[in-house]
Amino acid sequence: MNAVSTAVATMFVRAGQTGCTLRWSKVHACWRWLDPARRQLYAWAPSFTAPVAARLLEGASLMASCASGGMLLGVGKRLGMLELPVPGQPSRPLQTQVLVTIDAAEPRTGISDGCVDRAGNFVFGTANMARDQRPIGSFYQYSQRHGLRRLALPAVARAASIAFSPDGRRMYFADAAHGAILQCDYDAEQARIGAITTFAELLAPGAGMAVTDSAAQLWSVQGGLLVQYAGDGQALRQIALPCEAVSSVAFGGEGLEQLRILGARGGLYGLPGASAAGVADTLFLDNGSASSTSACAQR
Repeated sequence: MNAVSTAVATMFVRAGQTGCTLRWSKVHACWRWLDPARRQLYAWAPSFTAPVAARLLEGASLMASCASGGMLLGVGKRLGMLELPVPGQPSRPLQTQVLVTIDAAEPRTGISDGCVDRAGNFVFGTANMARDQRPIGSFYQYSQRHGLRRLALPAVARAASIAFSPDGRRMYFADAAHGAILQCDYDAEQARIGAITTFAELLAPGAGMAVTDSAAQLWSVQGGLLVQYAGDGQALRQIALPCEAVSSVAFGGEGLEQLRILGARGGLYGLPGASAAGVADTLFLDNGSASSTSACAQR
């Protein structure tokens, strides 16, 4: 493998105690992220004097934007809908409306990673939250059209690195307890998996979230670093934050040309010189039409 170059990001703003799941909102032209420890949902744009916080009744660790304008949240073992507050409303804790409880008979598991596929379904995985770390986690697809469908992927100790190629036909995933990112063929309509192969070896132990760009490169959080992979799995460079571990990454801004990194302690950083623009996040279709050709992307 060629030598991997190292880049350093620059911090824009910091908020909260923990940082988790960074997303770009095209509708509101802002970045959003979660703070599970303080039960906060933050929003920030360069025009803001400071990040704006919305209080949650429960700490969430996963989120996605919805076609209705709300947010889909992963809270423990549950997926739920959250209606965003209208600016100027009195501050009160926001409660999610539960959509589905995952693996209710198994108390050791919880939702660990996920994103919306290119057809508007939410694809996610679970982790073994107990000390034994046995591989009892699974991968699922959820939509209001088909409900919850388990994907035929290997059981894992902790599901991670769930992402999709720009055309949506390839899925990336990992078990955080192992040392590789895997890839497979993916059929969104049928929730069908095929041809599982290794995409790349990790440069640092502990796979986290991942995202692809318009050049089919994969940006992978692992071991507190961000690693950029070419479409063939070759590691190109690694990015370190100056004072905290990398927690999440997302593309956004005009033309999706801004690459932003979220730190594990709530710092938001910029990385200059991204070689390609991002791919718009597809909105979760909360109107019963997921897996149709009308899936909406935040362009």
